[in-house]
Amino acid sequence: MSISIELKDLSTGYKVKGGNKVIASNLNATLNSGEMTCLLGPNGAGKSTLLRTLAAFQPALGGKVEVMGQDIKKYTSQELAKLVSVVLTDNSGIKNMTAEEVVAMGRSPYTGFWGKLKEKDKVVIKKCLGWVGIEDLKDRKMQTLSDGERQKVMIAKAIAQETPIIFLDEPTAYLDYPSKIAMMLLLHRLAKALKKTIFMSTHDLEHALQVADQVWLLDHEKGLATGLPEDLSLNGSIESYFAKEGMTFDRETCVFSIVHETARDIVMKGNEDTLEYRLCYKALVRSGIQPVASTEGTTAIADVSIRVPGDGTFRLIEKGHESLKVEKIAHLLQTIVPAITKHQISAIREAADMNPYE
Repeated sequence: MSISIELKDLSTGYKVKGGNKVIASNLNATLNSGEMTCLLGPNGAGKSTLLRTLAAFQPALGGKVEVMGQDIKKYTSQELAKLVSVVLTDNSGIKNMTAEEVVAMGRSPYTGFWGKLKEKDKVVIKKCLGWVGIEDLKDRKMQTLSDGERQKVMIAKAIAQETPIIFLDEPTAYLDYPSKIAMMLLLHRLAKALKKTIFMSTHDLEHALQVADQVWLLDHEKGLATGLPEDLSLNGSIESYFAKEGMTFDRETCVFSIVHETARDIVMKGNEDTLEYRLCYKALVRSGIQPVASTEGTTAIADVSIRVPGDGTFRLIEKGHESLKVEKIAHLLQTIVPAITKHQISAIREAADMNPYE
């Protein structure tokens, strides 16, 4: 493993009238060959600006970027084209070219833009179409493809460029869920198998934490934190960069969860190790009902409880007797709130001696 990109006191941003608009400053980090690194951060943190600066699409405001041990400013555009390939989010401007023709453009650093494709070029193009899973789209015009399909074409083009470094700005933005996973895994395999440096910005936080070898966390106030996802979880960085009210982070699984507010409690018993129990618990909490082990110290009433024995059924117990036995959680939820309310009203009436006239 070797360093392919190094940031030294880098400042990113834009030149504006009267000075500079600094987005991020004092950035120090490295990208390694054979690793996939994900750049994460809130909207407006400067992820795209950083990526464009690393790709030499815009100049740094301070510090420097070294590519393969040399200042990026010393490379010609032709030299960089053989070192770095880039996939940006906006690819809607390409029209009247087939997917295969666009992927073939990735070979232009070796053939010239109008150069004739050699047999090796054709082999590379075919292989990249297959890796990304778009062989059946190769003859389609770009304007006939969906956003997600066009994105796959641009990723195949970047891979076909055969550079040691690939930068991607939100490469999974337009993809459906299975395609997101497949693309992340493909990029990770490319980094490992071909010793490439894969650097991508993404909002797919949980996917990145599961797949990336390294993570960069970028924020206006907190700056840049880098490391293994697990190390950033252990030291609390991931929580500090992303945790907000209404969510919680599990450091062991590196997964964020939504925290639901509950309005009432209910006693729930059963086999806690079963999938049925855990999913029933989840559905109740989402519906504003907090399952508890007993009525002590809670708002749960003694006359209503739930049993989930783990045999595929969900049961409602009222005053010690089973009043409902169903196989779907939805059917239980339809009954549980009216049942709780009924018994709560009944208890209030009895306590106040206010039973209605017969």
